[in-house]
Amino acid sequence: MTPTLSGLLAIVLYLFAGALQLARLMRAEPDVGCQRNQVMMMGLAAVIVHGSLLYPAIITATGLNIGIFYAASLVTMTTALLLLLAMLAEPVDNLGIPVFPAAALCIGLTMIFPKPHIISSITTWQLDLHILASLLAYSILGLAVLQALLLAIQDQHLRNRNPGGFIRALPPLQTMESLLFQMIAAGFVLLTLALISGTLFLEDMFAQHLAHKTILSCIAWVVFAILLWGRWRFGWRGRMAIRWTIGGFIFLMISYFGSKFVLELIIGR
Repeated sequence: MTPTLSGLLAIVLYLFAGALQLARLMRAEPDVGCQRNQVMMMGLAAVIVHGSLLYPAIITATGLNIGIFYAASLVTMTTALLLLLAMLAEPVDNLGIPVFPAAALCIGLTMIFPKPHIISSITTWQLDLHILASLLAYSILGLAVLQALLLAIQDQHLRNRNPGGFIRALPPLQTMESLLFQMIAAGFVLLTLALISGTLFLEDMFAQHLAHKTILSCIAWVVFAILLWGRWRFGWRGRMAIRWTIGGFIFLMISYFGSKFVLELIIGR
């Protein structure tokens, strides 16, 4: 199968999985086993096709291709895979509504703008560890911010005494908050590993081309550390948790994708 056909197939599968989950949510029928299995099967098929498309595009003979759209596609694919794995144990199905279309969009962007950005072909297990930890941290904290947005919608409806519609299909508010902090804790651990491995194994994390990424990532780490400490010490929840989660993720996204956007799409480096 050609890359174009593979990309289109993955897009269709992602969109069908997202649309089916949206239909389940709007009908407030989260426990229909057959439909849930269909969502998971289509999502898994999309991830497999997505991975087969990305692997030869990123792992090249001349080095790693981490152009902005390829990097975004890799992050969204990993996020979709982690979501499918989480769905086996936790009620996070509704996060597929934004995650699956986002993965489809990133595939489309790599097909429309296939410009590569190759880094050195000389890689080590230390660099691979840093990249893997960073990728997983982005993905899990991305799920956390989507969970926070869904929690904000649920909280607003409950405050307005309007728990009808799709709100009835969501887990209880306490369960939603518990899932949010589980995601944040896991993402925080991986972000810590990414920063430590970068400090130990990269030549100079504060070199000119890396300083802004390092500083913004450290700020994001501090934000999530304060949030987790506030949860443990003062029981932070609700809107406080939502704001800190979104704020930390904004710093994290700007640290990597913001700089790549400027360098690759505006400056053209």
